[in-house]
Order: sequence, then structure tokens, then C-alpha cells
Amino acid sequence: MKKLTYTLAFTLLASPLFAQGDAKAKTVLDNLSKSVSALKSLKTNFTLSLASANGKTRDKKTGSLEMKGNKYHVVLGPQEIFCDGRTVWTYLKDAGEVQVTNFSASEQTLSPTKLFTNFYDKEYTYRYAGAKTVNGKAANVVELSPKTVKQFKKVELAVDAKANNLIGGTITEKNGTVYQYAVSGYTPNAPVSDAMFTFDPKKYKGVEVVDLR
Repeated sequence: MKKLTYTLAFTLLASPLFAQGDAKAKTVLDNLSKSVSALKSLKTNFTLSLASANGKTRDKKTGSLEMKGNKYHVVLGPQEIFCDGRTVWTYLKDAGEVQVTNFSASEQTLSPTKLFTNFYDKEYTYRYAGAKTVNGKAANVVELSPKTVKQFKKVELAVDAKANNLIGGTITEKNGTVYQYAVSGYTPNAPVSDAMFTFDPKKYKGVEVVDLR
């Protein structure tokens, strides 16, 4: 599997097919945003599967997310991402390095925290794609389209019809690569320490720090 951050693999949203958001889709997205915004913190697990357009490359990884306000911590295969709301550390275990960047709420790439806010009215158009059963749960599916050119061609977000949680979806890149993800073990208001949102070099001795700020 090519290098993936949580932001790239799980929250970059794009679909150039639809011109205007509809009322049903907006209701689903608003309910998702309100549900998560009301929480003090959350923990969840997810599975990410990749399939290339020619079918020759297939891979599957599991990951986890902890979030508190605008802070988040993500583990995805050999990558670990820390964000304290100001700085983002992306630890690449295989490369033995950590990349340091500034967190920017206005950047095109979506952070986990940005996904659960009302970013969609400003940056995307959307449409309701119907009700489906996803991972054994009744879900409302919404497709989003960027107002500016982005990397992805199509995205489906599956939102639990009762709990208003994100439970899965499918992302299609312009080159035909498809990512399918499923969310499980959703724990609202989980005990989360602020220390996990900051990269501590003492715990990763010998890791090269690449400051990209």
C-alpha cells in the first residue's frame, strides 16, 4: 500500500459530479456535525482497504483514531499522526523519521476534526445518494463534490441513520484507485489524555526529525 496518512486515506473528500447540495444531504451532514461537536472526545477504530484500477494491487490495513476538540491522534499501519491543534507530526516508522508541519484549518487536505464540522457548505457541494445497509447498520449515504480541483474523483460517506456517526464509505481517486473504509468500536466521550496528541521524541529515540514548517 502506498504511503497514506489518515487525512489522505480517510477524510479527503471529492466528487466532481454534482452542482448543488440538496436538503436531505445537508440534514445528514448537519446531524453528523452536531453529534460529534457535542462530544468532549471520541475513540474509534477503522479498516482501510485499497484496490488499484487494474486490480493488481490490493491491501488492507487497520487503524485507530482518538480525537478531542481540534486535537487528534491516528495510527494507520506503519504511520502514526499526532496533532495538538497547532502542529502535526507524521511519524513514518518504516522510514525512521517524523515529518513536522503546521496545522492549517484552511488547507485543502481535511483533518479528522475538520471532517466533523460544517466545512461542507463552504468547500463542497453534495447530494443524498440513498439509504443503504453498511456493516449491518441502516445508513444514509451522501456524495460530495469539491468546489475546487482536488485529488479525488468520488466519495461516499455512510452515516448511521440512528446514531449520526460516520460508519464507512468509499473513496475513488482520479486514477481509479478505490479506498473502502469501515468504522467500528465508536466510543463517545472516551477518556483521552492530552499527552497523546503531541509527538514525544524521548519515546522515539533515533528518529530523524524533518521540519517542513
